[in-house]
Amino acid sequence: MSNGVLLQRLPDDAVAHPLPGTRPIDPDDWLRVDEAYAAQMALRDSLLDDRPHLVRDVLPDGRAAAREALALVVDHLSRRSDFEVTQDTVRRPDGRRVSLNDDNPLGTIGRLVQEDLCILAPSPEGHRLVGAVLCFPSAWTLAQKMGRTLDALHGPVPDYQGDVARRVQRLFDGVRPDRPLVRHNLLHHDSDALFNPRLEFSQTPRGPGDSRFKRVERQVILRLPETGLVGFSIHTYLVAAAGG
Repeated sequence: MSNGVLLQRLPDDAVAHPLPGTRPIDPDDWLRVDEAYAAQMALRDSLLDDRPHLVRDVLPDGRAAAREALALVVDHLSRRSDFEVTQDTVRRPDGRRVSLNDDNPLGTIGRLVQEDLCILAPSPEGHRLVGAVLCFPSAWTLAQKMGRTLDALHGPVPDYQGDVARRVQRLFDGVRPDRPLVRHNLLHHDSDALFNPRLEFSQTPRGPGDSRFKRVERQVILRLPETGLVGFSIHTYLVAAAGG
């Protein structure tokens, strides 16, 4: 059923707090590799091979930031002992080599790390989603959200509008390149499907009493120093509700 995408238990720091619920982290703790890496990466490879139009997209004003984001990911991985980085390829911890000579930098990111990555650009109405690799959506679809502002992206989220929305926007306005921020989001699911897209407002709300799995998203907000756009990465932990 799970094919290895589940963790036995959640990391100790995977504690969810109400929005915005962020704290600073060391930049070296941006990307993580956990026990589900091989299984999750096999799923990501399959999605990027078979359904790329569903899991990655970029608008023209996000292309430079997408290239910058890939360069930051590769630089981060080059300092890790579990990846082998050369000029043209990266060898992943599961042994697969990924080419860096690709004209789809967000797709390449999706083949390197467990994290999904959204890119948001400032606008008079607030930060807009201008690019993403989103292999593991939790009840939303990339095509429906592209180009939307933070407020519109969170339209179905209870209690987001008003003060919470303003506080989140201030975080995106003020995050510094050398000081990324992290938060954890707890979701309850009745399926272990990591690729779980749904159209906005179509999902059936579920709570702890009727779910079989806990899904915790480790969300990191970081400033891309060259373009000034914001990256929002999502590392998905999935555990059986009884064992989390």
